Amino acid sequence: MSPLNEKLKSVKWGEFRIDDLFEVVGTKSLDSNAIDFTDAGINFVGRTFENNGIQGKIQKRNFEPNESFTITATVIGNYKYVKFQTEPYYCSQNINKLTPKPIFKKWNYKIAYYLVTSVQKFVSLYDGQQGGYKLNDIKNHKIQLPILNSDLDFKFIEEFINELEAARLCELEAYFLATGLKDYMLTKKEEKVLNKFKDIEWGEFKLGVLFEKLSTKKLPFKADELPKQTIGKYTLPCLTSSFKNQGLNYFVPKDGSTILKNVISIPSNSDIYRAYFQSNEFTVLSDAYAIQWILDDVKLLLSHYLFAVQCINKVTDLPMYSYKNKLGGWNVVKNKYIQLPIKGNKPDYEIMDTLISAIQKLVIKDVVLYVEMKTKHSKNKTHK
Repeated sequence: MSPLNEKLKSVKWGEFRIDDLFEVVGTKSLDSNAIDFTDAGINFVGRTFENNGIQGKIQKRNFEPNESFTITATVIGNYKYVKFQTEPYYCSQNINKLTPKPIFKKWNYKIAYYLVTSVQKFVSLYDGQQGGYKLNDIKNHKIQLPILNSDLDFKFIEEFINELEAARLCELEAYFLATGLKDYMLTKKEEKVLNKFKDIEWGEFKLGVLFEKLSTKKLPFKADELPKQTIGKYTLPCLTSSFKNQGLNYFVPKDGSTILKNVISIPSNSDIYRAYFQSNEFTVLSDAYAIQWILDDVKLLLSHYLFAVQCINKVTDLPMYSYKNKLGGWNVVKNKYIQLPIKGNKPDYEIMDTLISAIQKLVIKDVVLYVEMKTKHSKNKTHK
């Protein structure tokens, strides 16, 4: 990152209102709770982080979708997502659209991503209690951008993004090698499980029979009083109802905290009730809890927990639940049933492990191939 730091020292900066850069308008919204998703159609952008904010495809409505190559920015404070949309799209509620103005003599994904980061910083200033920003707030917000002879320095922006991409690709490649994830070839056992997926026998299990809720010490902190990065003795991530960064967005001291690891966390007072597997040390702060496997005193592997998380989310992470229509805590969730592969009326741990291993390889394959392609392309450009 040293070359980037040197470039940042020499670049000239100019201050711009977002309204000088973009036409900012509210989008015509559709009710996300009344959407029927289809296999093909037009992108539906909702208030979610995953998949560039795209929740799925929907059929064309009686009004035109938003144009491609524009930026979407959520309004409500708990959903702090700014995304660059490269295809036409419809929106759920409380999403603004930013269309580049003629000041952008050049507009591509690299320039767009640079601007997305600047707008993201603005959106992140607001939290759920504040309700969100107003249209005039974002229009009048000022950001700093690199300039050259009073114009935007497009060359610097593109080179900056290129070097960031190269650095991240190196990190990814090193991670794949260290974890063994670069091996994406399926074993015969994994192929067999995938080919005979329809033949797997499934059974229903009550969550309260599979898991128990872990008790934790109540901490004397409020989230808005805590640092969002490690500082001094504040080194232990703590869990809240947020689904950003798996609910771990603040830090508390280890002293006096109940330290948990290798368990599943679930929010109890949220807009989205998504479970996560927490593989690193953390503690619980508020509006969430942790559960661990208790059935037959079996010690689950990482793959088993990842499998169980997806099964739990099928009954908790549903559009019908929100801050207004709460799912509830463990007293409610423990009575819900999930389906697991079975062998002799017991969870089939071997199939769970093999399925997760196979799915992981299928998912990572495209990422590994993409990294290899981009790295090769980058090296060829360097040699030229």
